[in-house]
Amino acid sequence: MHESIAEHYENLARDYDGNWEHSAEYVMWMNGLIAGTLDVRPGERVADIGGGTGIFQRGLLPAVSTDTPLLCVDPSPHMLEQVPEDPRVRTVQAGAEDVATGRVRLPYERLDALLVKETVHHVVDVAGTVRSLADLLAPGGRLLIISLPPKLDYPLFQAALHRFAENHPEPDAIADAMRAGNLDTTLQYHDYQVTVDREHYVRLVRDNKWMSVLSTFTEEELDAGVAEMRANHPEETLRFTDRFAFVLGKRN
Repeated sequence: MHESIAEHYENLARDYDGNWEHSAEYVMWMNGLIAGTLDVRPGERVADIGGGTGIFQRGLLPAVSTDTPLLCVDPSPHMLEQVPEDPRVRTVQAGAEDVATGRVRLPYERLDALLVKETVHHVVDVAGTVRSLADLLAPGGRLLIISLPPKLDYPLFQAALHRFAENHPEPDAIADAMRAGNLDTTLQYHDYQVTVDREHYVRLVRDNKWMSVLSTFTEEELDAGVAEMRANHPEETLRFTDRFAFVLGKRN
């Protein structure tokens, strides 16, 4: 992970879960989708790459055995410090590329279920990393990569939307990389309708920099961006669609 992005997540770790306080329903919705898509069975070996504080692996825990705990893998030690203590969870400090290249070895040689939620865009070689992660799957194993499409329907300032789109992989490209890793692959989109107080959203953008792309702007650029957002969205309550690509690959 690039140094500036790593620093961004270390700062975000101060109150990562707090970024979702306005949308507990979204967290439950997302956890339910992840659990239903991966369909983890008792005793399976599971890893969440880029798992952060573990907030989006909760739906998997009821099916996880204490004999084969879920691996919450993240490069940020401050994120991992906030993972709730649970005998069904084991933390591993590493990034996706560390795992994919073998620089960091996981406790399991093969995995039955692997989750990568909204972190694959941080790796340098997306296709190569996806193929290498696919190699970690046991027969019958599933790799689920959740990613935003490059073009967002967010009430952000235009420079942030453009910069995000320039550096974000297309879900179709992720699916192609899975197929190159010999996985049976499907791509589905799931939409969530967001309703949020405008000033709360502004704080997420300006103060928390909750999206990593926001950390690439100067303070002056962020101030100008927030002014643009307020001008374009004078309404007190923002409503928009959050769309997620679920790319699922299965090993025969």
